[in-house]
Amino acid sequence: MTVIVEGVGLRKRFGLTEALRGADLAVRAGEVVAVMGPSGSGKSTLLHCLAGILRPDAGMVAFDGRRVDTMSDRQRTQLRRGAFGFVFQFGQLIPELTAVENVATPLLLAGQRRRTAIGAARAWFDRLGLSGLDGRLPGELSGGQAQRVAVARALVGRPRVVFADEPTGALDTAAGDDVMDLLVTSAHAQDTAAIVVTHEPRVAAFADRTVLVQDGLVDADEDAQLGVTR
Repeated sequence: MTVIVEGVGLRKRFGLTEALRGADLAVRAGEVVAVMGPSGSGKSTLLHCLAGILRPDAGMVAFDGRRVDTMSDRQRTQLRRGAFGFVFQFGQLIPELTAVENVATPLLLAGQRRRTAIGAARAWFDRLGLSGLDGRLPGELSGGQAQRVAVARALVGRPRVVFADEPTGALDTAAGDDVMDLLVTSAHAQDTAAIVVTHEPRVAAFADRTVLVQDGLVDADEDAQLGVTR
């Protein structure tokens, strides 16, 4: 499979703290990769650099053969809106919008007509196991229901890569398993790569591959399997 997103020699410092110290990671199209590591290891910083949210101090980030780290802020914003999807620990749904409107948001931002976007978003609700809840506000959903809506929002535009930062961290085991099953099954069906930051082995077990981040570096044994270009 073709490498779709890659970071090589990534370094990132926050004040005196060096969060990344030359990290390498390559992810293939359609692959689900779990990124594990202790608190403060740099795993979320790695995710944010690969997603173009943070610009690394050194090293290279590439998506589909294009350099992300040298793009302008506007170009990176466009990339995140079109090619990337995001799932965060607490969902970050827009509280004033209904569940279906939240799912439709990426399509609306991409310029789709409202009727078309809402129709495409509503089609996800049977897959979510949330039939009949599309008109509810986020505050009227359980944590697991809201997070499934967040996963649908991330995937509705058929992104090339989904970045998920502790997507089950605020959920109980059963709800977390439901969310990961939805994320992995849908990503595979759409040939979407997914990078999932987690500290839970149970969550990592859903992925095709697991890498370990320690002290700002990707574990050497895992890195040797990636074929990262030096």
